[in-house]
Amino acid sequence: MPVSDVKTFLPDHGPAQSLQDPYSPTRVEAHWQQHWQACGQHRTPEPQHGQDTFYALSMFPYPSGSLHMGHVRNYVITDVVARVQRMKGKAVLHPMGWDAFGLPAENAAIAHSVEPGRWTEQNIAQMRRQLDALGLSLDWEREVTTCQPDYYRWTQWIFLELFAAGLVYQKEAAVNWDPVDQTVLANEQVDSQGRSWRSGALVERRLLRQWFLGITHYAKDLLEDLKLLDGWPERVRTMQANWIGRSTGTRVLFPFMPPGNGQNTAAVDVFTTRPDTLFGVTYMVLAPEHPLVDDLTQPEQQIAVAAFRDEMARTSAMERTAEDRPKRGVPLGSHVRHPLSGEPIPVWIADYVLLDYGSGAVMGVPAHDSRDFDFAQRHGLPITVVITPDGQDSPVGEGGLDEAFCDDGILVNSGEFNGLPNQEAKSRITAALAAQQLGEKTTTYRLRDWLVSRQRYWGCPIPIIHCPDCGAVPVPQDQLPVELPRDLPLAKAKAWLEVKCPSCGTPAQRETDTMDTFMCSSWYFLRYADATNAQEAFQRAKVDRWLPVNQYVGGVEHAILHLLYSRFFTKALADRGLLGFREPFQRLLTQGMVQSITYRNPRTGKYVAPGRVQDPEQPLDPDDGQPLEAFFEKMSKSKLNGVDPASVVAQYGADTARMFVLFKAPPEKDLEWSDTDVEGQFRFLQRLWRLVAGFRQRGGRLDSIQSNTTTEPSAMDHQIRRCVHTAIQAIEEDLDGAYQFNTAVSELMKLANGLGAMDKASDGVQVEAMDTLLRLLAPFAPHLAEELWRQLDGPGSVHSQSWPQPDPEALKQKLRDVVIQIQGKTRGTMTVPSTASREALERLACDSDIAQRWLKGATPRRVIVVPGRLVNLVP
Repeated sequence: MPVSDVKTFLPDHGPAQSLQDPYSPTRVEAHWQQHWQACGQHRTPEPQHGQDTFYALSMFPYPSGSLHMGHVRNYVITDVVARVQRMKGKAVLHPMGWDAFGLPAENAAIAHSVEPGRWTEQNIAQMRRQLDALGLSLDWEREVTTCQPDYYRWTQWIFLELFAAGLVYQKEAAVNWDPVDQTVLANEQVDSQGRSWRSGALVERRLLRQWFLGITHYAKDLLEDLKLLDGWPERVRTMQANWIGRSTGTRVLFPFMPPGNGQNTAAVDVFTTRPDTLFGVTYMVLAPEHPLVDDLTQPEQQIAVAAFRDEMARTSAMERTAEDRPKRGVPLGSHVRHPLSGEPIPVWIADYVLLDYGSGAVMGVPAHDSRDFDFAQRHGLPITVVITPDGQDSPVGEGGLDEAFCDDGILVNSGEFNGLPNQEAKSRITAALAAQQLGEKTTTYRLRDWLVSRQRYWGCPIPIIHCPDCGAVPVPQDQLPVELPRDLPLAKAKAWLEVKCPSCGTPAQRETDTMDTFMCSSWYFLRYADATNAQEAFQRAKVDRWLPVNQYVGGVEHAILHLLYSRFFTKALADRGLLGFREPFQRLLTQGMVQSITYRNPRTGKYVAPGRVQDPEQPLDPDDGQPLEAFFEKMSKSKLNGVDPASVVAQYGADTARMFVLFKAPPEKDLEWSDTDVEGQFRFLQRLWRLVAGFRQRGGRLDSIQSNTTTEPSAMDHQIRRCVHTAIQAIEEDLDGAYQFNTAVSELMKLANGLGAMDKASDGVQVEAMDTLLRLLAPFAPHLAEELWRQLDGPGSVHSQSWPQPDPEALKQKLRDVVIQIQGKTRGTMTVPSTASREALERLACDSDIAQRWLKGATPRRVIVVPGRLVNLVP
């Protein structure tokens, strides 16, 4: 029997347990998970003509082997969105996969003598079981695993597409080099002391030829198209805009002055946003790694310069640019010429200038830049004031300036530009530079091209062959994938390494670098749309049908790199004619962290597991009796404050875990773990079980709706229907884009409370109430909703039913409670039609049980009626 036909031929599936027994989440959840899998419940349908599609996607995980509560929150949020959209009649794509390449697997392979692929496969199998236990409606037939050749074949193909577009190139770049192991280290492999995590050697910074992607070609589009992403959090858009970092300013050329080792036509290229301060330049600073340093270093300075460069090679960029770090540098012994005044400017190298920021060169204006001011003071360099508040010349006196003047003002000491407001002077000075072909107005970006080379084994091989005659030659597409060999490292896999050039047949070598794992995660969302295609990465018709992703959910820690790279890939592939859209994700939800109570001994700095603390009100360290600090912090193994999702599911069930993470906090806020609140959600689900059991005991079934047009709806009928349809309306508002799942769960609780007296309503209203309650519950607690639906003989699966719609008539306030007072004292209330007249209110109050009890049959002397509010009977 074909897999696609299984659902049709499966017999009707009964409930998991008796309603007369206490609710057993273990039995219920295992029962329905098995059934859903057997009948292909979550398989992505082929969209019908005219049917809307919806793509719900969670950021796929690294297969570490165990889910944590942050995973649970992410995937449950996306699952609720997917389930609601299915019930709204849309064809839904809700896939899952694995971001499976990366350093942890390689480290595990070394530490445990296990092949990284096998380690990864074991972890994937374990995590998939954990995901299934949460009742997620995932289409596993579209699963992708980035370390499998059937996936990374297409990552290599995309690399070659970008290569053909001129977006891939090689150049020298600084890397972390372990001189003992003779290997390149990732930043995370270098400890806080600057030593290799494995050999313990002091790590060096070396220049190696690396592969880059030209993301800067798309800097303008990436920045300006942020305005199209109105479904993204403003915080994330701002973070991306700051990362791209557009600046408008002036490019300035400072020509070399002899004596110099370079040609006289050479110049130092500087970008500045402050051309108005050009006449205040008293020195030039290059990054120690700048390629012009060798040309400009005079013989007498070579030893000092080499020593300083070696030291900087062992110092991180963060350390070098720290605000509280003294600004250090060494002069090169040469000068450049000021482009307008012609004055000689001494050239230095300094720690606070980085090669990958701007042009790697800074014109030192100490009078008007705080960082330059500190450097000049430390090294005794001149300070020339060129802007003052009032335009009066303010030379530096004997005591010198106390600090740099960085405000607007009037130019002084600036030749023909004296007296100009500094903002006006920016354009005038730029024009003067352009006239001498020594500068121009320009726009630059903080964004740098993406370095994708990794000198590691467990990654996607770069499909390039290096030929001594032809240079870098792409691997022909019919030879993809270039598979990882079993040998480790790649440079020692001789049979794999040595090949013939595809262009000329000369003996050549494969590229031994592998790709940054972000390469794999920058297009995986495209593959899901056509996951089993063995002939191409995806059909354009299929990706255009499903994408852009309607709702993307993940952590804010991916707000910059992953999302930026995915946007870049989408634009570049669209320009290659492979996609019909230019942004990958319409809406983005960045869920908050899951935090839990954390205990720390302030004396020893040791963390204590919450389970070892006997009295949370007065927590003491069980080892030394010291009082403990208590605070909420992100769950972490190192802080001993993690909660294992598997233990929560085993004790309370997946539906309880789902309800808790949805109810405890709005999705974008941090969530504080509470065992008490978890138990509260479990009690709520138990109450729903008893509510349905009572309805069933009264003979209630979902296929027993009877239409009775002869009987006028009772007050209780009106009350129950209004309660039901108010919940429908409120939950729809909570889920319609805003995704306030916490208030939606609260509305479910209110609805359950409101149905406590529904046995007094008519049979038809009770059935409607139960039917609606279970449909509303289904996305949040899918196992329990399915079980109760089956217990009440509902047709098919509750998850195949339509999403409830509010009835405007039911929402009208047809009845209201009116207070009855006896001689000014409240004695009770009565429910009356909202349109009741004064006379009707008086009559209903006098005939009420309250009046009979307190007046004992006497007629009131006076009746005071406040319409819609109260009736006061005065005996």
